[in-house]
Amino acid sequence: MSVSSRPARGTLYIVSAPSGAGKTSLVGALLDSVEDVEVSVSHTTRQPRPGEVDGIDYHFVSAETFLGMIEDGKLLEHAKVFDNFYGTALASVNERLDAGFDVILEIDWQGARQVRAAVPDCRSVFILPPSRTELERRLRGRGQDSEEVIERRLRDAESDCTHYREYDYTVVNAEFDQALRDLASIFRSNRLRTVEQEIRSADTLNNLLAGARASA
Repeated sequence: MSVSSRPARGTLYIVSAPSGAGKTSLVGALLDSVEDVEVSVSHTTRQPRPGEVDGIDYHFVSAETFLGMIEDGKLLEHAKVFDNFYGTALASVNERLDAGFDVILEIDWQGARQVRAAVPDCRSVFILPPSRTELERRLRGRGQDSEEVIERRLRDAESDCTHYREYDYTVVNAEFDQALRDLASIFRSNRLRTVEQEIRSADTLNNLLAGARASA
């Protein structure tokens, strides 16, 4: 029996981390080092920050629009974080997966639970800072938050870290380049699974096995 030659559907990935763990920087560098990976652009009700562009950083929508998307079943997941709603549109994710791209959802543990329930074969990664001291240093180093906000983010980060065991993989971002290699290895190794290779390398496998089939 020959191996079916067809485009491989991408894999859905969840990447979560407490604020200050370096998730955004790691995912950005991953896009430059691993081919055919995209980040899903989330919808949010929060206001754009300086430099953010609608449709690139987020889809910025009103609370009324967001709640309507929930009611119409258009969101794969959604959560309320820091008094604002965030969510992922189901149709756009499926479109990119069907096109053969691995899609990353940068979401928190609440959204991750929803996605795992809806898409059991997704892969999930939790990124941890190396210590609470380093986490606090990174949060203060941003220089854009008040003391009250920093303290709240630290408390929330500590709470977020307790959920790491819910994820398939854990990456500790102590040294950026090593953490990036660790993250990239997860994506590359998943594509080497036999079930994936039978799709991605169908022509090679059919060529190699042609003789064995002929003599059988």
